[in-house]
Amino acid sequence: MVHESQPSQVLITGAGGFLGTAIAARLRRLGIRVRGLSRRHYPRLDELGVEQVQGNIADSAAVARAIEGCDAVFHAAAKAGIWGPLDEYQRTNVEGTRVLLEQAERFHVRKLVYTSSPSVVFNGRELEGVDESTPYCRQFEAAYPRTKAQAEQMILAANGRDLATLSLRPHLVWGPGDNNLFPRIVARAQKGRLVKIGARDPLIDPVYIENAVDAHLSAITRLEPGSKVAGRVYFITQRETIRLWDMVNQFLAIAHLPPVSRSVARPLALAAAGLVELAYHVTRRDEEPPLTRFLVRQLSTSHWFNNEAAERDLGYRPAISIAQGMQLLAGDFHHKTHPISTDRPAVR
Repeated sequence: MVHESQPSQVLITGAGGFLGTAIAARLRRLGIRVRGLSRRHYPRLDELGVEQVQGNIADSAAVARAIEGCDAVFHAAAKAGIWGPLDEYQRTNVEGTRVLLEQAERFHVRKLVYTSSPSVVFNGRELEGVDESTPYCRQFEAAYPRTKAQAEQMILAANGRDLATLSLRPHLVWGPGDNNLFPRIVARAQKGRLVKIGARDPLIDPVYIENAVDAHLSAITRLEPGSKVAGRVYFITQRETIRLWDMVNQFLAIAHLPPVSRSVARPLALAAAGLVELAYHVTRRDEEPPLTRFLVRQLSTSHWFNNEAAERDLGYRPAISIAQGMQLLAGDFHHKTHPISTDRPAVR
């Protein structure tokens, strides 16, 4: 019989990232020792009492230093984005995963939870309430989902008698501390680059950060060699949907910006994105283009997922609603943009 158990010492790859830091904070509150592997040093991890190892996930020596003595791993390190040379994504997302699995075997790690992405099954069309039986995309338009799919398959194939693995696919993680989704949307709006694509307002199910952390901790607790969750993949959802542009406009309202009002037809946006990509390829520009075909399809199609498997097997159920999450994000944003001064007494 397999028993649920908490690890005694955990390695988090990508510990300095949004999700990695949130997982580390929760583990430390539970009294679990945490070691983080990141490319640079993070003062926030020092504050949490996380032991930090600097290094690249594809560097065997760095991974060995980080993983020794750990009995469980959260693999959250990844090169994200919708643009860039394939070899850079391959090195971090695929080669890095291969190195991590080798070192996990070498140091007798018992369980490893991988943070994947629903984009591994995104084929440019509507994905409404689909479950884990949905096949991987056959032709990827971006290096990120392509390499994440490769890495996920490696993780699942590594599941065995000594090392138990599983993969989680949280969708569009957001909330206080977000250094990607929220700030990117705000930055695009400030530059006048936010435009609705197509006539529809597609449905999505973005996952609030603490709900994503709940799912990861539920997974690591239930995961053991031979357990029913070992070798499995799970969509992690908010269990409620929201219109994509409703969410964008709520983000903009928090940042005191006007809602998106302009729109462009989907075929025209796809054609424009193709020309932009061509221009960036020809001129070999490294920075992310303002528009790509992958982004156009993401912004003009519904993508929300079935959460039943995660509820049944992991006991995961989101505790914080989208409305509650928006309130928490607004409070965090207001605090950071209008901090309370400690230099003078408050006015009474």
